[in-house]
Amino acid sequence: MKMNGLQLFTALTPILAVFILLVLLRLPATKAMPGSLLLTALMAYTIWKIPMIQMTAAFIEGLIIALSIIWIVFGAILLLNTLRNSGAIDAIRTGFMGISVDRRVQLIIIAWLFGAFIEGAAGFGTPAAIGAPLLVALGFPPLAAVAMALIADSSPVSFGAVGTPIIVGVDQGLRQGSAVADQVTASIGQQSMPEYLQAVTQSAVMIDLFVGTFIPLILVMMLTRFFGENHSWKEGLSLWKFAIFAGVSFTLPAFIVATFLGPEFPSIIGGLVGLTIVVPAAKRGFLLPDEAWDFNSAKETYVKPSKALPLWLAWLPYLLVALLLVLTRLDVLPLKGWLRSVKIGLNHILGTEISTSFEPLYLPGTIFIVVIVATVFLHKMPLKSVKNTVVDSMKTMVGTVIALGTAVPMVRIFINSGMNDADLMSMPMELATLVSNVVGDAWPLVAPFIGALGSFISGSATFSNMMFSLFQFSVADQLQMNEQLVLSLQILGANAGNMICVLNVVAAASVVGMVGKEGTIIRMTLGPMLFYAIATGVIGWIAIMLL
Repeated sequence: MKMNGLQLFTALTPILAVFILLVLLRLPATKAMPGSLLLTALMAYTIWKIPMIQMTAAFIEGLIIALSIIWIVFGAILLLNTLRNSGAIDAIRTGFMGISVDRRVQLIIIAWLFGAFIEGAAGFGTPAAIGAPLLVALGFPPLAAVAMALIADSSPVSFGAVGTPIIVGVDQGLRQGSAVADQVTASIGQQSMPEYLQAVTQSAVMIDLFVGTFIPLILVMMLTRFFGENHSWKEGLSLWKFAIFAGVSFTLPAFIVATFLGPEFPSIIGGLVGLTIVVPAAKRGFLLPDEAWDFNSAKETYVKPSKALPLWLAWLPYLLVALLLVLTRLDVLPLKGWLRSVKIGLNHILGTEISTSFEPLYLPGTIFIVVIVATVFLHKMPLKSVKNTVVDSMKTMVGTVIALGTAVPMVRIFINSGMNDADLMSMPMELATLVSNVVGDAWPLVAPFIGALGSFISGSATFSNMMFSLFQFSVADQLQMNEQLVLSLQILGANAGNMICVLNVVAAASVVGMVGKEGTIIRMTLGPMLFYAIATGVIGWIAIMLL
């Protein structure tokens, strides 16, 4: 059964409501997301005819997932405030001035390279939650910090959380039940699923060599245009040699690792190799313009903190976070199994097929808390300072709890809308099918936007790949296109959607005290998102036409 006009409007309601309320009307997420939830639920019940029991179960599922995200955000906020009050942030800031006083260089090192490493280890919005407050602490405007951190967290997302978007997202997305879908089995022939996923990974990272490499240049040009005293694109463009060098320093090692080792480690190793190459190069002024760039021509006076921590001790909490994230994500170590054995959640909520759970000990938020406790002792923080830090951090969470506590249930109603009395598929699948029927042979140009839609709505590239991989495969099969390449466009599109995804924006905005400015952030990240999706689609289309 095809959708009628009212049903199409219903399927678009979550997207339109968020865009109109958050981006156009500029309402804070604390108002826009509850409003979007109410509109979506009303339309889903009356037009899509989703049973109330199914909607309630999806709402409960959303609350449980939101709780896991809130825990990560709280850990990130508490870590930032702890390091700020212990004097570590001041020491780190001084250390960065030793690498380069140029804000463009600092942005590339923190958002692009350090962020890539954190994405590879943890994923799920963690890079922006760590990178944005670190940039703010260095003196970046909060809006610049959040927007740039979100834009930078694009290419590395393919291999986030030790390859989860591909190993779990695409793999599960190509299955029907527990078995690989028949059309996939027929297509891959004698290849095993891990071998096929490896081939898809290679295709994705090959395309990203020509797209992701330019992200650092986009970052610095946006920084100088929107946050510089002269509002100049040229001041960012003047760093083009160094920016491209930094881009390749991540994408090329990531390509090599993806080709020979698979999807687990390209972002982790790419980020580390990039830092190893770019930081010494920046110190030596390699490929840098003669004149450093700052936000104002009048340099701010920097008062050295009274309690000066050694640089290694100031960085130690971040190094511990990175180390623990990697150690707890490796399958060869028992830590991962131990931490994942503790689950909180519900199976067959209210008798429906909807089940969900999260692993509290495995979440990055718990690792943040462990590191925070260690930091209190390592930095010898007074008890009163610790108490104030915790209280202040909890106060800043109110808006986040409201925004995420309504945004995630809305998303889950949208995704779980396949159970209905209107004889329709789920809303995202109906929208994707409609688009595929309209565009035909131009599908490679559209495929990344389907991936981006999945990330924008679900808040996760993994969920996007899980939701749309089989659909993308089926469309490619029907149009007699290379399914492997189309799947790679889905993966890269999910990366693009990560820049504007509501849940990541709300989380990152919360950490730097920008609750209420979510629409402004999305308006700023929308341009780079479109560049990434369009460039990916064009390259994919050319590749498919040549095959």
